[in-house]
Amino acid sequence: MLSCVLLDKCGSVSFIPIDANGPKIFGFSEYLASLALMVLAWTIADVRYRFRIQCAPFALQRVTFWIVAAIGVLTLMTDLWRAEEWLVPKGNLLSPNMWQALLGGLLLLTFLLWTWFAFIKPPKFSTFNAKNYAQTLYRFILKGSAAELAIIADEITASMDSLVHNATDWGELQARGVMPEELKQKKLSDVEGFANELPMLLADKRLCRAIVESSPGTALAVFRAMSDTRKYGIGIAAFAKNVFGEAIANKNSFLFHETEGYQSGLIGYLKPLSKAMFSNYEMVEAVGRIFDQDFADQNAWDAEQWGAYSRAVLMTFSDYVEKGWRSHSYVLYRAMSTMEHAILDLSKLDGVEGIAWNDDRVACLGVVIDFIKNAVEILGQREVPEDVQWRVSQRDASVNRTFYDRIAQMIFNVIHATAYVTSPWSLCWWIQHNSVWVELFNFDHLKGDSARVIKFKVRRLLYDEIVYMNKFPNYKGARILRYCLTVMGLILPTSYDSDSRALHKAVLAWVRIHFVGLHNSHQLIALECLPEGMAYHADKQRIVKISPANGLRPEAKCEYFPLMSAT
Repeated sequence: MLSCVLLDKCGSVSFIPIDANGPKIFGFSEYLASLALMVLAWTIADVRYRFRIQCAPFALQRVTFWIVAAIGVLTLMTDLWRAEEWLVPKGNLLSPNMWQALLGGLLLLTFLLWTWFAFIKPPKFSTFNAKNYAQTLYRFILKGSAAELAIIADEITASMDSLVHNATDWGELQARGVMPEELKQKKLSDVEGFANELPMLLADKRLCRAIVESSPGTALAVFRAMSDTRKYGIGIAAFAKNVFGEAIANKNSFLFHETEGYQSGLIGYLKPLSKAMFSNYEMVEAVGRIFDQDFADQNAWDAEQWGAYSRAVLMTFSDYVEKGWRSHSYVLYRAMSTMEHAILDLSKLDGVEGIAWNDDRVACLGVVIDFIKNAVEILGQREVPEDVQWRVSQRDASVNRTFYDRIAQMIFNVIHATAYVTSPWSLCWWIQHNSVWVELFNFDHLKGDSARVIKFKVRRLLYDEIVYMNKFPNYKGARILRYCLTVMGLILPTSYDSDSRALHKAVLAWVRIHFVGLHNSHQLIALECLPEGMAYHADKQRIVKISPANGLRPEAKCEYFPLMSAT
């Protein structure tokens, strides 16, 4: 009797055997069934939900493992205790039913916790999970699976507002006069530090390709957040450059769909992503590198892709002009230089027979001409500033150069590029006259005060290059002179387009006075000045132009241009 009492009591706590036939709410069999369903759900979950779970503010996978493992052990021990009818404390604080409900509820809570982070409230980049988020994204990008990156690109869209909000605006700090040494020593919080590093991580070309192909909304979220917060100095330059480059490379991207409304419908009118990226000049200038695409990539672009590039640059240029910016724009000047790369292959057409009208090299020339015409039209939307100098000396060029000068220089460079095409004559005339000269100088294609200033500057550049041969005979000047003689001829018409009449008179006067002396001192350069169909008669000191007979001209026609003797 005494031994039973000792077994039943320990101090003030009483123990009784557990009832093996009592109600069973949650046992080991129920645990195994629930675990099987949970494992199945976790196993078949795609990369999106794995990414979300790994970005949770704490180590959700590890915590879940230990909780589920502990519940399994406790459930198994509970069933064993019940089967053996071992002793349990007597009382109402924690009955066997409440114990089973506690274990089952804890397992349910674990499942709901996963569901919360995976489906209901996916984690975003924040102060609480900055490190987990950055490390998880780093692992997925490092793996580089195209299929997974397409999902990740869409998944990170929701975090872009927070990322931009927490990133350091280095440009704003510099504008406030903070020295570079102070910027390096600036103490950053964890979330700010990771927010500064993530834009560089997002610049991975594989991820940028996935964003362009599958999730353009991610790029839209980034640039809209920058515009809304006016934080243009975050380290987004490489990301912007790579997204733009991948968009040009992919002809199914937003750049080729956000064109015009009559082609693309509502998206063509709204241009949501194009406007977010390019219509804010202040942001584009602060980013700096968005238009600086790799030269190797540019070599692979066709006319359609150059057209997409030009539309983006024109959107930025339009905002620059509309808002009255007067400061020098490094990004737009470099973009215009890049546009000139589109015609680098024109010289390869020289001497090639049977060039098709839709040849890509000729089409690229058309893209550049359209870019120039649109840029001049944009400048024409505002009055020409009073301080714009019509004539800028070489000494003051770096100080007083404006976009009027830059566009004029661009036209000059286009003319020089087309001057390399000398034969066959039909191709030469088609490219130099029909594709360039007519579009820019004839038939009033460029009108307005801005166009008048630019045309004046182009005429000045052309004539100055020809006159420079008085000091230093060179082939560049010879090509420019040959171009002028090709498109304007040797005879000054009684009525001619006012845009080129002054230049025509000046060029013919220079040829009349200086050609003989140039031929006597530099014969090869002098002959380079004459286009196909023109020849120099040294004995009679004249240039003759022979127009052969054709379907409209039954006999050959000769034009003679007398020259002055060399002094």
